[in-house]
Amino acid sequence: MMRLFSSLLLFFIVPLALSGQSTAYVFKGGLSAATQKWDNSIDRQLLFTYHGALAVETVNNEDDNSSLYAQIGYHVRGSATRFRTISLGNPQGLGNQFTQKFEFRNVALQVGAKQKKDLGLNSKYYYFGGLRGEYHLESNLAELNTGSFCNPGALPLAGGERKFLFGFSVGGGLQLNLSELVGAQIELSVHPDVTPQYWQGPIPNVIDQCNPGRTFSIPERRIRNTTLELSVGLRLLRKVVYVD
Repeated sequence: MMRLFSSLLLFFIVPLALSGQSTAYVFKGGLSAATQKWDNSIDRQLLFTYHGALAVETVNNEDDNSSLYAQIGYHVRGSATRFRTISLGNPQGLGNQFTQKFEFRNVALQVGAKQKKDLGLNSKYYYFGGLRGEYHLESNLAELNTGSFCNPGALPLAGGERKFLFGFSVGGGLQLNLSELVGAQIELSVHPDVTPQYWQGPIPNVIDQCNPGRTFSIPERRIRNTTLELSVGLRLLRKVVYVD
């Protein structure tokens, strides 16, 4: 599967790099605020995590007002549940606060277009949009289900992770030119998924571990990601100059 993603990356990036025009390479990473929709419910809490990516985009030497780009990166999607224990010895009745993290670690390939506007002599602001495909590497669901739960369907069960998922990405940012060939950028983007990260069909006749002799059914579960990312990046320009 990773060979497929590598082939797709080369399919999009190599034509950009060999297009006969200047090319920018951007190394970027930063913080993510991830959330999920479970079974069409939006009551999930934010998971604060991280991401990193390598992007390549076309550069027009004349005006550099628009470009095509391709990007591959590592992203941690997911959501969180925060709860506080009750302490009988505490006058306020409150104990420690815990965060239960649901993490899905993916490799994402994104292709799209970018529009830029001059902001000053050495800076531009831009906005972009693109399509995104992701390959799921691993999750922490197996670790979460090692505890003793009366209802094993209360949490997503390991094994329901989808290997491939698709979505789109939109965002904007600020591009700073530090020199002719070196620059920096700061970017804010949002990445909603169209297909589910997780799907588990209904499971009938599950033994109720808290009430021996009784059974119940676990309903179907679907989980979709939406992630907000704040990135900072180093931008390196490969400039093509034609000489008569």
